[in-house]
Amino acid sequence: MMRYMKLVNFEINRFSKIYLTLLLITVLSQFAGVLIVTKSLINDARKTMLQEKLSEAAYLSEYGGIDFTHISHTLWFLGPIALSAVALIFYIFLIWYRDWFGKNTFIYRLLMLPTSRLSIYLSKATAIFLMVLGLVAWQMILLPLEIALFNSSVPASLLVMERSIFSIVKANEVLMLIMPTTFIDFLFSYCIGLMVMSVIFTAIMFERSFRMKGILLGLVYVGVAASLFLTPIFIHETGTFHFYSNELFGLLLTLGIIVTGLSIWLGSWLLKHRVTV
Repeated sequence: MMRYMKLVNFEINRFSKIYLTLLLITVLSQFAGVLIVTKSLINDARKTMLQEKLSEAAYLSEYGGIDFTHISHTLWFLGPIALSAVALIFYIFLIWYRDWFGKNTFIYRLLMLPTSRLSIYLSKATAIFLMVLGLVAWQMILLPLEIALFNSSVPASLLVMERSIFSIVKANEVLMLIMPTTFIDFLFSYCIGLMVMSVIFTAIMFERSFRMKGILLGLVYVGVAASLFLTPIFIHETGTFHFYSNELFGLLLTLGIIVTGLSIWLGSWLLKHRVTV
């Protein structure tokens, strides 16, 4: 267990500089967006009232007020989230291939460690998952601060209302994806994330085990895993059989767990028996 924890810590430290940069970009971009977009919205409202000779009450009645959803749908706000997502998706591949193609081919030393190769596999998966949760937690910390800054910057006469964090998250599909409002949705979203990561890891193990043939085997495995997971949806959509929403959720969750478990087992088996130093 101690070796596994050390491996997790090691993997996180290797990505720490880029990770901290992503956190910094997020806070700078989103707070800058709150200030810049809020000022622009207020100026536009004032300009409209001046041109149409409207009172603030009349403007509110005709155009509606300003609320935080105007900010949360901008590139200032969503751009850093997308950048972080792309960076972590890229790192799913980099976390393995860097060891083979980096300086001094570090994979030789890694695979020669006196520990189970499953620990190596799981430590890389755990490091990425913890970084995902860290970015989500960072966004959850920033969001109420950004809302408070927005509410203090907008005149009360132009503010629709001080919306709750819950309502703001529900109004934004991206935030709903990364910050589900119920435990069940959270469990489902992040189980799918774990499944996708484990399937990609296993596809990489196929490529590392069989090289050019492994690319085809990896793609086939991804296709089989996706087909297996999506089978209930295909059956439901084609009308072959109707599932109630809770039945469909249960089937998808069960299949997700099966695919994840199968991927981890197969990936670790390939790492142990086919990937050599």
